[in-house]
Amino acid sequence: MKAQNILAVSVLGCSFGLCQDNVNWISVNEDNPSFSLSSSNISYQFHVDPLTLDLVHDHWGAYAAETVPDFDGVISGWGGPYTYRRREFPDLGRGDFRVPAIHIQHSDGDTVSAFSYTGYDVSAGKPSLPGLPATFGGEGDVSTLIVHLYDNYSNISADLYYSIFPRYNAIARSFRITNNGSQDVTILRASSWSVDMPNEELEMIDLHGDWAAETRINRRSVVYGEQGFRSSVGYSSHFHNPFLALAPPSTTESLGPAIGYSLIYTGSFSADVERWSTGWVRVLLGLNPLHLSWPVAPGDTFTSPEVVSVYSEHGLGGMSRSFHSLYKNHLSRSNYTFETRPPLLNSWEGLGFDFNQTSMVNLAEQAAELGCTLFVNDDGWFGTDYPRNNDSLGLGDWTPNPAKFPDGLGPYVEQVDNITIKNSSEHMEFGLWVEPEMVNPDSDLYKQHPEWCMHAGTHNRTLQRNQLVLNLGLSEVQEYIITVIERILDSAPIRYIKWDNNRGMHEMPSPSANHAYMLGLYRVIDNLTTAHPEVLWEGCASGGGRFDPGLLHYWPQSWTSDDTDGLERLYIQFGTSYPYPPSSMACHVSAVPNHQTGRTTPLAFRAAVASMCGSFGFELDPSTLDQDELDAIPSLIATQQKINPIVINGDFYRLALPDQSNWPAAMFVSPEADSAVLFAFQIRSALKPIPPPLKLQGLDANAKYKVGNGTWEQTWYGSTLLNVGLSLGWPQADYQSIILTLDKQ
Repeated sequence: MKAQNILAVSVLGCSFGLCQDNVNWISVNEDNPSFSLSSSNISYQFHVDPLTLDLVHDHWGAYAAETVPDFDGVISGWGGPYTYRRREFPDLGRGDFRVPAIHIQHSDGDTVSAFSYTGYDVSAGKPSLPGLPATFGGEGDVSTLIVHLYDNYSNISADLYYSIFPRYNAIARSFRITNNGSQDVTILRASSWSVDMPNEELEMIDLHGDWAAETRINRRSVVYGEQGFRSSVGYSSHFHNPFLALAPPSTTESLGPAIGYSLIYTGSFSADVERWSTGWVRVLLGLNPLHLSWPVAPGDTFTSPEVVSVYSEHGLGGMSRSFHSLYKNHLSRSNYTFETRPPLLNSWEGLGFDFNQTSMVNLAEQAAELGCTLFVNDDGWFGTDYPRNNDSLGLGDWTPNPAKFPDGLGPYVEQVDNITIKNSSEHMEFGLWVEPEMVNPDSDLYKQHPEWCMHAGTHNRTLQRNQLVLNLGLSEVQEYIITVIERILDSAPIRYIKWDNNRGMHEMPSPSANHAYMLGLYRVIDNLTTAHPEVLWEGCASGGGRFDPGLLHYWPQSWTSDDTDGLERLYIQFGTSYPYPPSSMACHVSAVPNHQTGRTTPLAFRAAVASMCGSFGFELDPSTLDQDELDAIPSLIATQQKINPIVINGDFYRLALPDQSNWPAAMFVSPEADSAVLFAFQIRSALKPIPPPLKLQGLDANAKYKVGNGTWEQTWYGSTLLNVGLSLGWPQADYQSIILTLDKQ
């Protein structure tokens, strides 16, 4: 045990009013061992039971100067002492009948664990997680407490990592299990975050959905028993996102307490919320036990993915802004995280598979006429023996199709790069679509290496979208993907890569194959993004099937949904913004009637919805547009480029949700509150009721702001905009939008 009682760290440059100079972020009482991770706004507290050496949770939430035990008495009932205790790292087999955080099977078959406290370490800064994405920061940003536990019966040690980011009201947790024995053990369950909350009335907020309908907000009461959700897809999935929040029923977007939990991981996961007989609520977030069974050999260590939790006293909006700022500053490591993104045109919805070099260059020239500065060649450009003319051929064979590109990518990309953007001296840049984790049975790769795909013995290899999943748990598959993507990037000046993934995992050779796959995927992506920081990488998985913090660590943006309908995208983007910064979202304007919903919405409405995201573009064939639309697009791009720096770097406020209002709205405010941009929408035309005044947030109440849209402007005090609000005039038409900029005078 360390002799040090208090770690004092000087905090500089704090934002949001979250901290102050010379805050004791981590304090330890060694006489009766207890721990507190605190800033001026938050406290996370737990102690060691002196009789059992078990860790007991005390408090996670608003700042508390001291610890008050939740219950200091004896609870009668069927259970023993572990049943009626708010535990910090609940194991299995000693009378705690709730869902455990850790479940280990030993070599003799038993699954009992008995971890006891042995000591701790404290350090400034934060260690990385081997092979896994995680938050990062220096000693002025974060401090870390490591609590050591040991199971004397099995010779297994556990190290619990707690890191506090005071600026963001955030705690990050993970753990490491080391097998110090002489026989293999198997980890059956691993929840990186576990906490027992007191008996309070709570609601759980999570994000559910499906393909083309991602991240719909789901809010429900936390009742007795288990309630939760999981992904068993092999990936974080469209069906559920690895995020949840807990808040009292009275908490709103801007008022009341809220705690959010976010798993930095891309594979199958499980979120479990269990209200026990005492009323206590256990919250667990980590790996899906159906896809784990991870073997740990003698001397080896298993590291769990990281979970970040943030506490907000300013409603769900405050929770979101903490996540956004933390993830932009201390998770995403791309060179483009804080950069304005280029307006692009993607070929998919315009041309599909039906193209050649001539038609693609022509499409790029049309994109330049509109003002786009990035042209993206989507699916269909590769395959020789099995040319990719539909989605059943060629996947895995990353060689340009000679019938479409007879001279390869180099001369083709050179043609695109020589295109001049209209009314500019800039030249077009080139981007490319890839799906490296997948293979078609009709491909050279599969014919040569059928054993490389995910499969289980002699079971049928189920096709989805005519393709199979390559097993990235195999080192030879990892090396193949790194090699072919490097070859593509070396063949031409490619400035953008859209990395797609279009199916889930079915027949796995073992439950542990999913986590092995993820470690392999992270190795591949880490290698490529580190070697090519000049490339703007975008993630995609049939839209938002892998929109998660794990991949946000490596690339700055992801395709949020394959549904490009403006109205549907409002729901999807508002939901995605609960844990993820809008700067990490990509949205494109597509043709109407929309090919997913059949809905027709005005071009300005679609462009306004897309402009709320970090990456903006078009997914259509300009030759199908009428002249009015062609004339309008350059102005829409100019507006988007003007406001994109605030969208990328500003603080995001959800003013009215599309789930709750006919007039949804949101705004971005610069960190200094000297500029802002407001997005407001009308879904349906209505004579009555009259739209409510739109009260803004995040502004300086004492300053004056010039509010305008390029054709008119008016100046108001911040207090007026905050407390009285704007009464916007809407035309008698469906699907209308207003974008206003605000500048401090």
